[in-house]
Parts: sequence; structure tokens; C-alpha cells
Amino acid sequence: MHELVKEISCDQDSTEKDGNLRSHHEEKTIQQLIARMNRIEGQIRGIKGMIERRDYCDDVLNQISSAQAALDGVSKLLLEKHMKSCVRERLETGDTEVVDEVLKTVFRMMR
Repeated sequence: MHELVKEISCDQDSTEKDGNLRSHHEEKTIQQLIARMNRIEGQIRGIKGMIERRDYCDDVLNQISSAQAALDGVSKLLLEKHMKSCVRERLETGDTEVVDEVLKTVFRMMR
């Protein structure tokens, strides 16, 4: 059976009434991101429990590092999909402002 893939274009139809652009990624990508975030949410709850139990600091710090790496993975996946879809489409329509927008985001991610 073929998987249905829902994707909308990054044009005026994907802009909300407040002027903010909306994501238009494939359903598969959205589900991957949600699954990763659910795992990270579980990690964070686990870290909170470790702190409440007064677990050894080094163990807690290792778990925090793991959660941060997982969040970095979500960021990288989302950036990749963003570059291959919305950014590309906006450039094709002549909207070069998107380059500055992405650079600002990438620089923020590199801190």
C-alpha cells in the first residue's frame, strides 16, 4: 500500500492571518520530528527524576548532554528539510530575504 504524503507549497497559502509562515513538510517528516521530540521529552522527565532523587551529579550531567545532542539532531533534521523545501521554493520565486533569515538561524545554532 502506498503512503499518502501531504505537502503544501510555501507560498501565500501557507501564511497565517498574523503574517507568520507555516511549515509545509511531508507528513513523514512531521512524524519523525514528533517521535524525536517525544523521546527527548522522556529524557527530560528522566533527568528531572534524577535531580529529585539526588542522583550523582556526573550522571545527571551526562544525561543532560545526551538530551542536548538529541535536540541538536532535531535541529539538523529540521534545518535540512527547511533548506530543501521552503528556502529553495522562496529562492525560486526571487525571495532572497530567505538567505539572511537562514544565515541568522544557522549562526544562532552555532553558538
